[in-house]
Formats: sequence, structure tokens, C-alpha cells
Amino acid sequence: MPSSARTLPLLTALCLALMLCGVSAPAARAQTTPSADAPPAASNFPDQPDESKPETTLKVNVNLVSLYFTVRDKHNGLIPTLAKSDCTILEDKQPQTIKNFSAETDLPLTLGIMVDTSGSQERVLPLEQQAADEFLRSIMRQKDEAFVVTFDVGVNLEQDFTNNVSELQRAIDKTEINTGAGGGSVGVPGIGQGPVPTQGAPKGTLLYDAVAQVSNDKIRSETGRKALILLTDGEDEGSVTKPSEAIEAAQKANAIIYVILIADRPFYGYGGFNLGYTGDMQMRKLTEETGGRVINVGNNGKKLEDAFAQIEEELRTQYLASYTPTNNRLDGSYRKLDISCKGDGLKVQARKGYYAIGDVE
Repeated sequence: MPSSARTLPLLTALCLALMLCGVSAPAARAQTTPSADAPPAASNFPDQPDESKPETTLKVNVNLVSLYFTVRDKHNGLIPTLAKSDCTILEDKQPQTIKNFSAETDLPLTLGIMVDTSGSQERVLPLEQQAADEFLRSIMRQKDEAFVVTFDVGVNLEQDFTNNVSELQRAIDKTEINTGAGGGSVGVPGIGQGPVPTQGAPKGTLLYDAVAQVSNDKIRSETGRKALILLTDGEDEGSVTKPSEAIEAAQKANAIIYVILIADRPFYGYGGFNLGYTGDMQMRKLTEETGGRVINVGNNGKKLEDAFAQIEEELRTQYLASYTPTNNRLDGSYRKLDISCKGDGLKVQARKGYYAIGDVE
């Protein structure tokens, strides 16, 4: 057979094969195209993190004690220029090595304004409201937060945490005297049963209950600088909480307590009965143990305004020192603190101790 005759069938066969491949290729591609009901095709991109799975994080429990304190000279002026080398910290009489030391004027501040609304405060409450309003307007900054609590025959949250000054002022302005007997003019020192208690355990001014509840429920979980400001005559009537327990709760919450002692003293001679007045003594220990102080203003509106101004200045002129204690046991025990700074007649205002409590999270 001539070679040309053999070549023709071969070319024909080759063309036929190519035609068949061209037809089958689209068919093959059509078979790999998913239907609308088919599951999505696997991605060729690297696997993305599954946000439904919790990420593993490393928690390091550093036993670091942080102390806020103020320092005054012998003329009672605040000292804002000390360095780490100027101050010494003793814990249970053992010297500690200060790791961090700074003058803090602008750290976020958590404030609790606590207003005594028992019967004994009826004539001074308007002064408290006006001065507290001005104080909040002056001290609050954008990153600060505050809340308002009243205490009398009960403990009441009037305004929860907010940095809205108008809301805080509104809550303070709405506070009113409550003796549990239907009006502020009934009873004496917060006692709603009559002029003199004759039986049972009267409930009138739950001051220590209020301090403990606020410390445990409101600010213990907060971080940074924390201060409670009590507007009260310092008299407690009916608290279940003991003074030492209130102090312990505040110390565990790392809260500084200031008491503005405002008392309508003639009230305590009401009806010819001399009921006594011991608020000064009761409040001094509460404040000194937590790093604050008592400011006695009587019933003088100008002194009340000055008291708030002093507190604001102190809170904006604090030092922050931190150290890792040589006793590193987190056993819940109480550790006594003593801070001193070099200088002629310098006085340090700081909490007297802390509880070595571990991280429970």
C-alpha cells in the first residue's frame, strides 16, 4: 500500500481523538462544579483560627504590693517631688526593696460618695448635697468613675458607676432623710421608734454595714486608685458589721476612706436628753487604717467646701510605690506596713497594713 494511503487513516484517527478530548474536557469540568446544595469546597488558604475555641493564655501570679500615699511637711503642705531613694517601706518591721516608684496625678480614680441620710443629718443634708456636687464637677475626669450610696436604716445604691457628672449630681440631689418612720423629723439619731430607744436593737444609721457592703460588692474588683468619701456625723446605730470588720473589708478592697465629719451637734441634746457624741473617735481609726483621714467641718458650709478641696488635692498628689514582699506566702494573713520618707518633719499618710490574699481566678 502506498505510504500516502497509510498516512490518511492515521491522521483521521488522530483528529478524531483530539475532537473527543475537546468534548470530554468541558464535561469533566462540569462534573467538578458543585451544586447549590453541595458543601463548600475546601479552601486552599491557610487555616484561619477557630474563634469558637478558647485561646490558651499564660497567667503569671506576681505577688506585688502597691501602695498609694501622700507626704506632708511640718507645715502640713503636700510634698510632690520625692524620689524612690527618699522613701523606705517596712512590712512587719522587715525592710522591702521598692521596685517601682512614681508621683501619680492623673491615674484613673474610682470614687464612692457615701451620704448619711439618717435623722441626725436633716439640717445639714442640703450643705452636703451642694458641696458634693461642686466636688464632683471639679475632680471628675473622663477616665474616672464614681457611684453614690446612701445609708440610714438601709444601704441604698442611688447611682451606679458612671463618669457622667450630671447623673451623679442628680443622684446626690435626690437623696433625702429616712428614719424608717415616715419622715426626717421623726425620731433622733436615725432611730425611727421615738425620741429614746426603750427596747430591742434600734436600726438607724448602718454606717459600718455600708462601708463593708460597698467595699465587698462595689470596689473590691476594681483596679487602680479607689477612695470612699463618707459624709456623716460618724455615729453608727444598728450595724451588724463591727468597726474592725468594716476596716478589714476596706483594706482588702485597697480603698482609701475619707470621712467628712459633718454634725448638727445641737441635735444630740434634742428633747433634753444628752445622747453624747463620739463620731470623731469612731471615724479616726476607720480612716487612718486605710490611708485616709477625718476632716471635721461641724455644720459649716465653707469648711465643708474646703474639706472636699483638700481631698481632691490629696488624691491628685499621691505617690505609688510597689514591691515584692520578702514574705511571699499568700496565706491571707495581715501584714503591718510602715512607710517613712527622708526630710525635715515629713509625715506619710498611708494605709497601716494589708491582707496577703492570692489571686483566686
